[in-house]
Amino acid sequence: MGRGGFFALNSAAKAYVADFYAREDGLADTRAALEAAVTGTLESYAKGGKLLTAGNGGSAADAEHITGELLKSFRCRRPLSAAFAAEYERLFGGEPLPAGLEGSLPAIFLGGNFAVATAIVNDLGGEALFAQQAMGLCAAGDVLLCVSTSGDAKPLLAAMRVAKAKRCTCVALTGRGGGAMRALADVCIQAPAEETYLVQEQHIKLYHTYCAAIEAHYWGSCQ
Repeated sequence: MGRGGFFALNSAAKAYVADFYAREDGLADTRAALEAAVTGTLESYAKGGKLLTAGNGGSAADAEHITGELLKSFRCRRPLSAAFAAEYERLFGGEPLPAGLEGSLPAIFLGGNFAVATAIVNDLGGEALFAQQAMGLCAAGDVLLCVSTSGDAKPLLAAMRVAKAKRCTCVALTGRGGGAMRALADVCIQAPAEETYLVQEQHIKLYHTYCAAIEAHYWGSCQ
């Protein structure tokens, strides 16, 4: 992914991003990187790829939060595609769709399988926690988004190296400076704070905007 992004946002996504930065002057320096992360993720989705996320501690909660906003509706209603509805009808005839079923985007949190995570830590060591899962789950063209307030978390750095060797795009969401993750990331979104809780407060605003822009690209302005 080029650092400027290369997949054009539609008008709904552009409008959401513009509105966010009009309200959040203090985060203005993050705009180019955030837009590049959005466009790179859209490019991956357009080619059949998926998003994987990872983080430690509080950032693990943020990484999982991101996948939730993409797997189900966040701000917009997500009607099922006509093609999916037709295929469901062809296969199952009069069997109704599950109540409430809606459109979704593929997103996987690498810390979600406790049995696998504890086996990796026990057998391979803590630094391999996300790297081993990236080894199995990352495919060329996917996006790995790693969340770290310091940008120096060793399990995340290890996962990014594995993902890049598998020809994935790496996005880092960090605090000011980017830490060691900055050099590995194709795009590094640096929240302009250093103290952990302040970085985390800015992270939620930034990744909500990332998720909302992606959703708006597919499902419109949500008005």
